[in-house]
Amino acid sequence: MSRVRKVGLIGWGAIGRVVGGAVAAGGVPGAELVAVVDNRPLGDAVPAPQMTVEQVVEHCDLIVEAAGQGVVRGWGETILASGTDLLVASTGALTDEELSKKLLTTGPGRVYFTGGAVGGLDVLQAVRAMGPLSEIRLTTTKLPSTLEQPWMDEQLLTAMRTATGPVEVMRGTAREVPVRFPKSTNVAASVALAVGDLDAVRVSVVADPAAVHTSHVIEANGPQGSYRFEVRHQPDPANPATSQVVPYAVLRSLAALAGRSGQIL
Repeated sequence: MSRVRKVGLIGWGAIGRVVGGAVAAGGVPGAELVAVVDNRPLGDAVPAPQMTVEQVVEHCDLIVEAAGQGVVRGWGETILASGTDLLVASTGALTDEELSKKLLTTGPGRVYFTGGAVGGLDVLQAVRAMGPLSEIRLTTTKLPSTLEQPWMDEQLLTAMRTATGPVEVMRGTAREVPVRFPKSTNVAASVALAVGDLDAVRVSVVADPAAVHTSHVIEANGPQGSYRFEVRHQPDPANPATSQVVPYAVLRSLAALAGRSGQIL
């Protein structure tokens, strides 16, 4: 009989509430919600005891990060060094190559990543194993209000706020873009992780006032063939900067780690 994974959840926001509620309700066979970590006092709002990170590593063998890139940077090594596994939702943190290397080499805990709001990563990994791709592009389109950042100047902010059609707000690599949009572009990092090259993925971030859905379009070309994946998600009502599907992607990854059989990997 396989062991039950004792799960600690960091973050009780739009993603954490769905993930924590499902695990607590028995929705992930082989996983038990043991604790929740959040920097706010949550009281009876959570279905498991609220703990600090230091406490949760003593009680859990798997921690799910659902609180942002800062948690991965600040606590990733500590969690893994304690022998606890870590499932990362905020893959944008891995654009820091030094941090990525540390997380991949620190143990005895193991680090895992979820694809989040994008599909086709398994195909990109398989294709990349055949050889380098000559061109990889990602276009992410969201509502302007979800893309506003402190570093933007008044001219760009005004263009976004008064736009009547799509406006490109940044173009760069998967190394550059997630740093500038820490809550909105984890997909860029996920694609880069799949192809193994942060600088090969060219990213365009577009603000569109008519973007009812959050859109991610991946296009890749090389000697192996041509590939195009497009997803259009409903934004999460509680946090429009993320897609409604993200917590369910986390739950799927958690189910795989908990040992659920019979699924496509």
